[in-house]
Amino acid sequence: MLSNQKKDFIDTLKHWVDKLIAGLLIFIVAAMTVLVTYQVVIRYVFDSPSAISEVLSRYLFIWLILIGSAYVFGHKEHMSIPFVKNKFSEKAQTYIEMFTELATGIFAISIMVIGGYGSAIRQMWQLDSALQIPMGMIYMAIPISGALIIFYSLYNELLLWRRLKQLN
Repeated sequence: MLSNQKKDFIDTLKHWVDKLIAGLLIFIVAAMTVLVTYQVVIRYVFDSPSAISEVLSRYLFIWLILIGSAYVFGHKEHMSIPFVKNKFSEKAQTYIEMFTELATGIFAISIMVIGGYGSAIRQMWQLDSALQIPMGMIYMAIPISGALIIFYSLYNELLLWRRLKQLN
């Protein structure tokens, strides 16, 4: 079993990762709000739409969705249907949750991190027409989100392992 010092380090690390992600998500929402407001004013008041603010807000939305999904997963606030799982004993439920976390972690590693990183690297040569930034920078949200999901999956596995030890 983990010592309290290691347990505290892991919980503290998760706390700071949560704070960092929450701050990033708040920043993205604030930036999108400013950009969309600017876009509306420029379009309807001055009759001169801005392609840059439109494209940038779209890319920020992609990052918001992917990073936000990882954050929600980390807090176990994602949608689930526990009807069947709740029919089992508490120990069996813990094993089912551990399997689910493992499957999610494998998906995040294989598809999001490895596949997403490869896709992002392949797109680094292509520049966005409005912002002149590599499209790979937009695609990097996928492996970053995958890495966060892996972190949260490992943390959740540790919590489940602790619960399993208490049940024995």
